[in-house]
Order: sequence, then C-alpha cells, then structure tokens
Amino acid sequence: MSPPPSRYRKLLHQTLLAMHENAPSPDARDIMIEAILEEENCERLLLSNENFFCVPNMALRGGQFYDKGHERVQLLSELFEGDDIEVFLGICNPATYLPAQFRRTKFEDFADMTFGADPRDLRWSDLIYRIRENNPNVSLTVWCNEDTPLIWGQVIRELAGINPNEKIKGGFDLISEIMTSEGMKRFRAYLADNVDLSEMQKRRVISAFLDKFGRDDMIEEELDLPGWTEALVDELSDIYDEDVFEISRIPGVNYIAP
Repeated sequence: MSPPPSRYRKLLHQTLLAMHENAPSPDARDIMIEAILEEENCERLLLSNENFFCVPNMALRGGQFYDKGHERVQLLSELFEGDDIEVFLGICNPATYLPAQFRRTKFEDFADMTFGADPRDLRWSDLIYRIRENNPNVSLTVWCNEDTPLIWGQVIRELAGINPNEKIKGGFDLISEIMTSEGMKRFRAYLADNVDLSEMQKRRVISAFLDKFGRDDMIEEELDLPGWTEALVDELSDIYDEDVFEISRIPGVNYIAP
C-alpha cells in the first residue's frame, strides 16, 4: 500500500526528530501505522520522501552526501522495530546533482552549499557504506537515476515486492516522457511483435529506441554553475562511474543495473 504523502511525511519527520531526544513510546509504532493506514490489513507499506535524509540546505553538510543519512535509517528501524525495513535509494551523477541541488537551496555561493568540499571528493559509496555498517539488518536497494527509464519496471517490482518477471502497468511511463510519440508507437509495436523478450533484452531495446527517438529537450540537463567546464563535468562523470562500480560490489546492497 502506498498512502498519500500528506498523510505521513510531516508526522514521520516530527516523530523521528523527537526521537533524537527521547526513545519512542512502546505504542509509537502502532500510533504511526494507525495514522497512516485506512485499512487494517497491510502486508507492505511504501513511504517516499526525497528529503527523508535532510532538507536540501543540509544535503552536503560535512562535505559529504547526507552525513546523517545512516542515523535517519537507524531511527526508522527503531520506530518500526520488529518490521522488515527496506530502503530504496536512487543516486545521481554529481555533475548533474550538484547544479540541481544548488537551485533548490538558499545558498548564493556554491562553496557554501558543499560546506567547502571539492566536488571531486564526493562519493555516494561513502553514504552507502555508512547505511550498511550502521543498519546491517536493513535491506538496501540502489540504482542510478540516469538509468531509471531503462529499469523503471524493475524498480517498481522491487518496491512492490513482486516477482522480477511479473507483468506490470506503468513500466514504460518514464520512457514516454523522453521519447517522441513516433518512437513510442514503434517501440510498442516492436514489443507486440516480440512478446518473449526478457527484461534485459527489453532494456537493450529501450536503449536503442532512445538513441534514435529520444527527445533532447527532455534528456539534456542544465549544468549552469559559474566556473564549471566541460573538462570538470567529464572528470566528475568518470569519478561517478568508478563510484557506482564500487557500490555495485558492496556486500548486502541490491544494485539494479541497466
């Protein structure tokens, strides 16, 4: 079940904030569930919040990605003690993440947002290691935002906890946003003529169609930070690729590859 965010985001934030000072009451978990759910029976509860770890202004506090992220997961586990907790995290190339994040903050100076850190020193793997080391019993699934159109169907299946090969609705929703209407028409026709494709084969087909019918205006992202050069963007991208490879090898991490 995936309840509307308005039903839980503020309540969950306030509860976790209070837990920094005091341990949750014995009935805190039941009170939270009762406030979130309308039905009594629920086998799987999906909660989402892009600011779960912290507000945008604090995203790079300490010169790293979400320095308190592992603590938030720890508090969540304490609140829902006895439940199976799974964390799903989409990461992004710092070359695109940092400019976008800068626009979301109140900072006028980029160096203030990064708390003086060199963008070349930022690693998502540091966050992943901290979450795993401090929350060994929490399941952690990670994927790259850049790959989302290719793997969206699999992300949905993982979130829903269903069979990897089960057919679902909405698996191609993101593709339709970044592909021309003509491309989508041909893509769906191709799938109709090749119904036995595996998930990996479908991803290769999607990639081929996006290469030919992708909408540049929807795929290209703004990298408009003063002083940023093409060489720096390339360097950050190379570092990111190495970081993603490191993440894919971290024990206990379910990495969804394209």
